[in-house]
Amino acid sequence: MPAPASSPVRPPVKQPPAAERVYTHIKDAVLDRRYEGGTLLTEGDLAEAVGVSRTPVREALLRLEVEGLIKLYPKKGALVLAVSAQEIADVVETRLLVEEFAVRRAVPASAKLIARLQELLEEQRQMSEAGDLAAVSVKDRCFHAEIVRHAGNEILSRLYDQLRDRQLRMGVAVMEAHPGRIAANIAEHGELLEAIRAGDADGAAQVVRRHVSRVKVLVRGEDR
Repeated sequence: MPAPASSPVRPPVKQPPAAERVYTHIKDAVLDRRYEGGTLLTEGDLAEAVGVSRTPVREALLRLEVEGLIKLYPKKGALVLAVSAQEIADVVETRLLVEEFAVRRAVPASAKLIARLQELLEEQRQMSEAGDLAAVSVKDRCFHAEIVRHAGNEILSRLYDQLRDRQLRMGVAVMEAHPGRIAANIAEHGELLEAIRAGDADGAAQVVRRHVSRVKVLVRGEDR
């Protein structure tokens, strides 16, 4: 009898470099607020959490400091920076400039854009029902980014992508402080989708202004 065929040997899954793993661990924790503003991170604790030596931890921390998420203090550790009032104002102002322009350019919308926005809206509802605030924030950001991408301006789209981390962090902060805002966000996304579907550029721009402006008020804690 012929010998049974041997199963193909699969190559082992290659892990990302150690510094990249540390970077991803810290950044994800900062963005979804497991490491909140004011938290002091030490090299030793981070090395133990990720299972690496301290050298890649230092490399990751330097990278995150450049991105403005932490502040390094020699021999002490890294302080997770809180979102400042100025940063909130800057992000909201930039979002308004980009998103109002983009939604006007995206109307009349293609069937592809409308279908994608409908899909993202449904995914946001599902994540909300599951109680996954970080995932809801990601879907929220994707919804707006999809409209910006369909405006057809690559430079504007790249500029908007630079706001990604700040948007995600602020989004989680708002939802934690104002749980009722999750349903309101989803409802406003529905309004925006209907205005886009109807070809109402002015109406869509008005929804965007009201929706995005609300973020500044909520993150600052000025509304309950």
